Amino acid sequence: MHSTPFAFTKELTEQASAPYKPAGLYTWFFAKGKLGGDPAFSYLLSAGLLSNRSRILDIGCGQGLLTSWLLAANASAARGDWPKNWPPAPTPSHVRGIELMAHDVDRANQALAPAVQAGQAEFVQADMCSADFGKADAVVILDVLHYVPVSAQDDVLRRVRQSLPPGGLLLLRVGDAAGGLPFAISNWVDHVVTTLRGHRLGTLYCRPLADWKIALQKLGFEVETQPLSQGTPFANVLLVGRLPQAA
Repeated sequence: MHSTPFAFTKELTEQASAPYKPAGLYTWFFAKGKLGGDPAFSYLLSAGLLSNRSRILDIGCGQGLLTSWLLAANASAARGDWPKNWPPAPTPSHVRGIELMAHDVDRANQALAPAVQAGQAEFVQADMCSADFGKADAVVILDVLHYVPVSAQDDVLRRVRQSLPPGGLLLLRVGDAAGGLPFAISNWVDHVVTTLRGHRLGTLYCRPLADWKIALQKLGFEVETQPLSQGTPFANVLLVGRLPQAA
C-alpha cells in the first residue's frame, strides 16, 4: 500500500504507460507525460466519477490512455493497492474508444492488445460527428469538442444523450472561453501539441463555461463543474452531467 495518493498515482502512471513502451520512446513518453501531468486522470479516480460504471465510451480517445489508466487502476485495486480514503476503483466491463486519427487507434490496439482480445476494450477509427455511439453508462469527452463547429458540438452532445440510460453520466472537459490569459495559453499549447502529434489544427470553436452548461441542461443533464487545471496554467473545466434516474 502506498503511503500517499501522490505516491499511488505516480506508480499507477508507470503501470498505465508501460504498455506503450514497445511502440517507441515518443509514444511511451507522451503516455507518461499525459497520465502523470494531466490532473483529469487522478481526479476521475479520487472523486469516484467512474465507479460502478460498466460500459464506458471515450470519445476522442487518442492512443487509449484513459482505457489503460482504468485497466491499471482496476488491477491495482484487485491487488489490494488502493488509497484508503478514495471511492472504489472503476470496474468497467467494456471501454470503447472512438478516435479520428488512424495511427492513434493502431497504437491503442497494439499497446492494449490483451484487453482488446479479451473483449474488455475496443478502439474504433471514426469521426465523432458521424460515429455510432452505441449504448454506454458513462461517456467521457476530454478536450475534443472544440475542434468542430458549435452546431456539430450540439449534435454530438444530443447523440451522447441518446446513448445514455436514466442515471447515465457525461464527463466533458472544455476550455472556458471566458478564462482570459489561461484560456489563451490553453489554445496555444493545443496548437503546439497537436502539431507535434502530426495533426493540422484549424479553427477552434470554443465557448464560455456558462454556454456549455446551458447546452447540457437543455438536454436534461444536471450539471456540476469542477476546475481541472491544477498544476497547469490552463483554463480547463470539467462538466459533470448526470441524467436523472427513471421515475
